Amino acid sequence: MGPLLLLSVLLIASLSSKTMLRGGGLRFVSEMNMPRKHFFDHLILLTSVFLIVGPVIVIAFSSTHSGATLGQDGLQFLPGPYGVEVYSRALFEGRGFTGGVTGITMVLNSLYLAAGFALAKVAVSLLAAYALVFFRVRFGTFFFWVILCSLLLPLESRFLPTYAVTSKLGLVNSYPGLMLPLLASAVGTFFFRQFFLGVPTELSEAARIDGAGPIKFLKDVLVPASAPMIAALGLLMFVQGWNQYLWPVMVSSEETRMTLVQGLSLVGRTSPQGLALAVLAMLPPILLVVFCQKAFVKGLTDGRQ
Repeated sequence: MGPLLLLSVLLIASLSSKTMLRGGGLRFVSEMNMPRKHFFDHLILLTSVFLIVGPVIVIAFSSTHSGATLGQDGLQFLPGPYGVEVYSRALFEGRGFTGGVTGITMVLNSLYLAAGFALAKVAVSLLAAYALVFFRVRFGTFFFWVILCSLLLPLESRFLPTYAVTSKLGLVNSYPGLMLPLLASAVGTFFFRQFFLGVPTELSEAARIDGAGPIKFLKDVLVPASAPMIAALGLLMFVQGWNQYLWPVMVSSEETRMTLVQGLSLVGRTSPQGLALAVLAMLPPILLVVFCQKAFVKGLTDGRQ
């Protein structure tokens, strides 16, 4: 559901960017006489958005009804009167967990995991790409292709050996154990490498003449220049970390470290509280895409070029 929501919000943003308020009504201003092919393009986009966002809206509306209503009539297509009560219980009351674990606890655990996941993955990918492009690394191209070929391996095939190493290091049931084994990112390294390859060599030579060392060149030149790329990859990695399920289940058995996605699998998913937690699980990725959409698109296009 996470990638589909990401796509739907981007589609909405692309449509809204071509509209504006004029004369008290909402009119398209890119082309006042929109060609017929553009009409069908927008029709396809709006249909896709409806098919993706429609179920989410139904879940949000159903979460504001009572359990009796949902049990008798099923999912609801209009908002109900119990929204505040349901969401308060979902956030502040335990749902059969031990140690006082509530929805707030799971939301905070998910935020810690997703934010740490995004920051660490972006940092590791940026440094790896920086070394491959700007340092004379022997067999650097070979190592890059080895990193890229790791994408061919299913993620699940690496979990058992990764868990064995994590267990021997004593990182089971800890926040470092949740994040450290998954920090390497072939996708992030690829995008940063492509971006750095487009940096003019004159820029690095001028920095070297001015006495800037590798760290200063990275900090003062490359990091500011790659800010859109950092924002785009940070957003993708945040969503990936937020939606992590299998690895947290394997490496953490303590309910105090349970993420929201883990909790959803244990809470009654047809109950109002379960639906409310599902809505809360979708909110952070949606809000991030809404507020970072321009940087996201710019970062991906810069990396592709």
